[in-house]
Amino acid sequence: MSTILAIDTSTEACSVALFFQNEITHDFMISARDHTKKILPMVDKILSQSGCTLSQLDAIAFAQGPGSFTGVRIGIGVAQGLALGIDKPMIGVSTLMTLAQGAYRKTEAKKVIPAIDARMGEVYLGQYEYQNQNWQTIIPECVVKPENVINKIQKSHNDYYSAGTGWQTYPEMLTGTKPSEVFLPEAQDLVVIAHQKWLRKEVVKVEDVEPTYLRNEVTWQKLPGR
Repeated sequence: MSTILAIDTSTEACSVALFFQNEITHDFMISARDHTKKILPMVDKILSQSGCTLSQLDAIAFAQGPGSFTGVRIGIGVAQGLALGIDKPMIGVSTLMTLAQGAYRKTEAKKVIPAIDARMGEVYLGQYEYQNQNWQTIIPECVVKPENVINKIQKSHNDYYSAGTGWQTYPEMLTGTKPSEVFLPEAQDLVVIAHQKWLRKEVVKVEDVEPTYLRNEVTWQKLPGR
């Protein structure tokens, strides 16, 4: 039975979850500018509440993006530091897929179109379907202008649920979807996907972690020596 810690600071939300002894413990808050101050105390709180130590972890999962550039970097940096300290692998999970899992948790939605406000008049967009207890990607993650969303979507979208802040910002970009009332990603959903990836042995070494930014002008500094 795996034990996985999940960290997400990829948006204005800050959240932590622990999959331990087949149960999920989680904490969530909105903290747009204080991720660096909040995240480690949240990790300590979750571990303490669950009676779990860092050394008991099998892996550390993190929000891979897309999302806030600074938020993605903070979350990955904290997760890398913890994973290095206990010499454990990491599991990257899409922020958009995490939103889809949140919609499934709240509404049992098996078809979800997540969209995150990417600023600069664009959204980060994905399209997913839940099949055989796993999310299948219908369109790859992309950054797109709201007026072009309808051209990106595959299949009929009328039986899909929406999720993410993109729909709050641009409610007119695609009609016919059903609201899931999920706007921000939560680590409790991220850790569910991470557990499935762990079972499929989809882990990465600490030094091989890469974020998903989708915008080419943003660069990522890998750990020294890479």
